[in-house]
Amino acid sequence: MLYDISQEVFSCTVFPGDPQPAAEHPMSLKNGDVCNLTSLSMCAHNGTHVDAPYHFIDSGRTIDQMGLEPYVGPCFVFFHNGDVTASDAAAMLDKARKDGASQRILIGGKAVVTAGAARVFADAPEVVLIGNESQTVGPEDAPKEVHLILLGREITLLEGIRLSAVKEGKYILCAAPLCLGGSDGAPCRALLMDCE
Repeated sequence: MLYDISQEVFSCTVFPGDPQPAAEHPMSLKNGDVCNLTSLSMCAHNGTHVDAPYHFIDSGRTIDQMGLEPYVGPCFVFFHNGDVTASDAAAMLDKARKDGASQRILIGGKAVVTAGAARVFADAPEVVLIGNESQTVGPEDAPKEVHLILLGREITLLEGIRLSAVKEGKYILCAAPLCLGGSDGAPCRALLMDCE
């Protein structure tokens, strides 16, 4: 079974201060043009998207330099409301390791990854991706510290996912971003696949 865990782009939730995605239609069959054509205006971090290290680290890798490995492979979905503490993160990793899916951790619910949790994830050598339903992985009013901890270890962030259609457990994630040369992030169409 496939699960689409992406937001629709034009109606998506945006981080406060980011522009809302917009579409224009420079060509239309109704107007006698040869085809329908849509042009987009949006931020690289609108809707369901990934953050590359360059988002918070000037010398960090850009989205086109990250390769595809972080975005495709086994993952473990958890649900949590409130702050994800260091002990919560350790428990998540322990459970995901038992199922061989600790490389990519997705957290559903109104969860905020704390700096303590970020350090636990960053200290786990196998972790390559942390995902969450919020438009930022750390506290909305102070996201920098958590981003620096995770992106500083080149753990990519998958933000703005929607997990209401899935249960806790192991899946295969496919969340390859658009290849935007030199960009600090990129939108993606994130999918989960059952492992069985």
